[in-house]
Amino acid sequence: MDTRTSPARLRIDRLREHLSRLSLQAALVPSSDPHISEYLPEHWQGRAWFSGFTGSMGTLVVTLREAALFADSRYWEQAQSELAGSGIVLEKIPTGTSANHLDWIRAHVQRGEALGVDAQVLGLADAKALRALCDEAGIELRTSTDPLSGAWPERPGLPSAPVYEHAAAFAPVSRVDKLARVRTDMSAQGATHHLVSSVDDIAWITNLRGSDVEYNPIVLAHLLIGPTDATLFVGPGKVGAELAARLASEGLHLADYAQAAATVARLPADAVLLLDPKRVTLGLREAVPAAVRVIEGINPSTLAKGCKTSDEIAHVREAMAEDGAAMCAFYAWFEAAMARGERLTELTVDEVLSAERAKRAHFVGLSFSTIAGFNANGAMPHYRALPESHAVIEGNGLLLIDSGGQYLGGTTDITRVWPIGTVTAEQRRDFTRVLQGMMNLSRARFPAGTPGPMLDTLARAPLWAESLEYFHGTGHGVGYFLNVHEGPQTISKAVAAPHMAMRAGMITSNEPGIYRPGRWGVRIENLLLTVEAPASEFGSFLQFETLTLCPIDTRLIDVSLMRTDEIAWLNTYHAMVRERLAPRVSGDALAWLMARTEPLAQ
Repeated sequence: MDTRTSPARLRIDRLREHLSRLSLQAALVPSSDPHISEYLPEHWQGRAWFSGFTGSMGTLVVTLREAALFADSRYWEQAQSELAGSGIVLEKIPTGTSANHLDWIRAHVQRGEALGVDAQVLGLADAKALRALCDEAGIELRTSTDPLSGAWPERPGLPSAPVYEHAAAFAPVSRVDKLARVRTDMSAQGATHHLVSSVDDIAWITNLRGSDVEYNPIVLAHLLIGPTDATLFVGPGKVGAELAARLASEGLHLADYAQAAATVARLPADAVLLLDPKRVTLGLREAVPAAVRVIEGINPSTLAKGCKTSDEIAHVREAMAEDGAAMCAFYAWFEAAMARGERLTELTVDEVLSAERAKRAHFVGLSFSTIAGFNANGAMPHYRALPESHAVIEGNGLLLIDSGGQYLGGTTDITRVWPIGTVTAEQRRDFTRVLQGMMNLSRARFPAGTPGPMLDTLARAPLWAESLEYFHGTGHGVGYFLNVHEGPQTISKAVAAPHMAMRAGMITSNEPGIYRPGRWGVRIENLLLTVEAPASEFGSFLQFETLTLCPIDTRLIDVSLMRTDEIAWLNTYHAMVRERLAPRVSGDALAWLMARTEPLAQ
């Protein structure tokens, strides 16, 4: 591509011109918004707009001379393609939380130069590290102005979708009780007030939902909780009069979204404010009066919403069965269409699978954009087929499909891999090793309070034994009709922290993989529920219940690599899938289910 006409190159040039007008020599553009969200409204997708890189995570740094995009291994191939011709250099980082961009800033921004970043989207924890770097390197850090605003005339406005209540039948705990629980936790920490900016926490506390961000049923809002009442800062007109009155009667009052910082600035001098430094921006923190004592700690709601109640779990099991039935209907259609020789593409997979989910009870929408990657495209963990760039599913190879749905009773996320035509012995070995890793974690039993990162090696061990590796986390928390990615738990190589402890009621993904760039990818993903295991003289223990209901294609298994106990686990899983889904499907879908859950011979 001619770099002189690349849209990203032209936008970066425009940004540099604007930086010069502001007397800035560099700008930091994080993938963030005032809520430190993973998925952003278009208004805050500046990193994607200026760079052309559309991955959900990444950091852009632009100087008057150079530009760099920092992304982890999930996005390397995608970023290389999308950055082509932009003049932006891809800097490969180990994980999405790596701070390599700080070293780059130190090396490429000169002493005495000024770096601009919008305090309203800069996380408090990140701001501390950036300020320390700038102080040490002699770089002037300016956070009072958004360096993008004057260079982005096409910038979309804020979303205006209406707010609605999570139906009482599916929200077994009232917001009054949730607010009371949060206040109890606040009091235990000595706080009189609590500022919450993370939108999934706010949705959980208030039992409110919306569609301000694609795939996530959340509302852009801030929440300030006091000793007896609370204020929800939300866009004007988004909450109807009837709902607003009901909220007010429960001590939850509405205020304009733009007034959050001004209200925080009026906190009384004797207030003690609890806030989460990883979930609040520098802009809001700077609004806190100097006389107010601040306690930094994880949001109590983050820990609370991570552990689903028994009633919520019952709804999740139902949602999993509905989702599994949709998968059966799709895969039965897909295999029949392939047998008829129809021309199918990755876009077809997305379209038909989404339509099958939409037929199921209490379906609201997808939980993320469907990843349907055939052969080389499956080697990109966060690939997305587009009308201008996608593959036809023909010939031989592997088709990886990672998809999920939002239901009133739960959020789903599942990955399966299917053989197309003839597959190779190497592909079967890859599939089998990934399956063994997934089963290893599924069968784990561990002491209560074990941090999730300590379990990560269980899924990797069968791969490591063959000198294989994948460079993303093994598991993320999953919300209850909320974000498909949520904390506090993670099963990954992250440094273990106390708040990452696995607890009964948590729902976590289990998704090891192998990716061979330019060839194929394998990932197998189920969702796991943490449940109590038999205790012993050594204390309380936990284990996992598999929630996801969908066959795993045994045609891809190299049985010679499987142990007897592994085959037994898979057959037991398939027997459960058949029992749970058979009453919900019929015709071709039922026949497909029965065929794909046949026991594997030992």
